[in-house]
Amino acid sequence: MPLLSRRQLIGAVAGACALAEVPLNVRAADYPTRRIRLVIPYAAGGAGDQIGRPWVGGISSQLGPAYAENIGGAGGAIGAAAVAREKPDGHSLLLGNGSTQVIIPLTERPAYSVGDFRAIYRLVSSALVFAIHPSVPAQDLQALIAHAKANPGKLSYGTPGIGTGNHLVGEIFKRQAGGLDIVHIPYRGIAQATNDLVTGQIPLLIAVMSLHLQQLSRAGTIRLLAVSTVTRLPGAPEIPTAVESGMPDLRYEGWFGLFAPILTPESIVDRIALSTRAVMADPALQAAYRSQGLEPDSRSSPDQFQRIVDATSESLAPVIKSIGLRSG
Repeated sequence: MPLLSRRQLIGAVAGACALAEVPLNVRAADYPTRRIRLVIPYAAGGAGDQIGRPWVGGISSQLGPAYAENIGGAGGAIGAAAVAREKPDGHSLLLGNGSTQVIIPLTERPAYSVGDFRAIYRLVSSALVFAIHPSVPAQDLQALIAHAKANPGKLSYGTPGIGTGNHLVGEIFKRQAGGLDIVHIPYRGIAQATNDLVTGQIPLLIAVMSLHLQQLSRAGTIRLLAVSTVTRLPGAPEIPTAVESGMPDLRYEGWFGLFAPILTPESIVDRIALSTRAVMADPALQAAYRSQGLEPDSRSSPDQFQRIVDATSESLAPVIKSIGLRSG
């Protein structure tokens, strides 16, 4: 007998178990029966809102009323864990990313398992950007490294939390630059971290690229040094990559997408995915995402997205283990 794929195994478990747990009136033919909740596992005002809330507006025209709820804290783990415990009927979804779905479950003492969710649809791919306060005498990543080496223990970098992709990239950066002595400052969300960067409370921020950061950079309030993707962003082609900046192994392409509790019936997952594909086909929505430095995915599917999640986990697991990264 051939081995089942993860997707087939999930479907088999869902078929055997979920029908007993999910009332008839929430199966795919009648779904949804109430408002759909999208949990954004970060404080309001960050990239999660910029990605999740436009989807909420679009899906409301496809499936019916939906709303977003910010449940921040612990680098996204609190919101993700809340969705993992929800009834698997498709009415509570998670806006997950590499931090919540890969990095946190791979760290020590995770709040939930990677097996607690099933992938539905990748909404966007994203980049992390190194942003500095203008008081830092660096015009590029190599100059920042030189400044950090000349001032050990005097620099810090902010992220939206311990165990996030931002945190991981920060630690990889320090290691690959020769063991920089830079202190990590975790925040509950990126909005406060950005405010502290602008006011000079922290000299360095590692954040998901956004239109807000680009606007601050163009105004001279902050300086964007490099992005984590292999190639430059179409929406911000003036910013070099870390690879171009002399760090060939500093590569991290993020993503944000929809996830449901593991036992959510496959028929409901597929219905959400098909409706989301219709939402993502809107040229205006695509343009809005690209203006933020994000690349929308108009052809995703549950199977395809799960393969992306699995590939990310495979590539990051040895790095996380070698660094000894812990979740918040």
